[in-house]
Amino acid sequence: MSAAPPGLLNLVQWLSPAFPTGGFAYSHGLEWAISAGEVRDGASVERWLADVLRFGAGRTDAILLAQALAAEADLDALTDIARALAPSAERLRETEDQGAGFAAATAALTGFDLAPRPLPVAVGQAARTLALPAPQVLALYLHAFAANLVSAAVRFVPLGQTEGQRVLAALHPLIDALALEAATATLDDLATSALRADLAAMQHETMDVRIFRT
Repeated sequence: MSAAPPGLLNLVQWLSPAFPTGGFAYSHGLEWAISAGEVRDGASVERWLADVLRFGAGRTDAILLAQALAAEADLDALTDIARALAPSAERLRETEDQGAGFAAATAALTGFDLAPRPLPVAVGQAARTLALPAPQVLALYLHAFAANLVSAAVRFVPLGQTEGQRVLAALHPLIDALALEAATATLDDLATSALRADLAAMQHETMDVRIFRT
């Protein structure tokens, strides 16, 4: 008898802030939005992250991850799609660098030969061995994605720790809904319209002083 399936604990470890993907160094363009005054408190952080999840990389990453979980998935094709969906150089670097770090660390733990891929495809590549329900994998991935950006906001807005946790908790229903949607979506459902977040990522590339890589 086990308190939690071993696969679930593995996934929680892989998606935790302690896992060496370097996620703490990326703000997904949020640093520029904060410096420009577009994001300045808990309410505006929550709105920004909800839009990124619902209309931007959150949803597209979840669909790519769901596709990568399938045993018959063409991971090379998904890698090409993930790269093509990156709207800027920094966004591409963000998903590729974290994906490479994730694959390397996971391979060292599991002994599996995992190729470096964009982050959602890399996670799917590894998580397909865990025999977990797809919605559960997607929800934990989206939660980790949101939590990393909340952490960036806590450090740079700055927000208090409690306010940051309130923002993250408020995103839970959206994360759950997106995970369920993405689990049954197809590649034809891929789309993004988080234009302000994409522009923020582009603007971040030209900032003179910054503390995050993206």
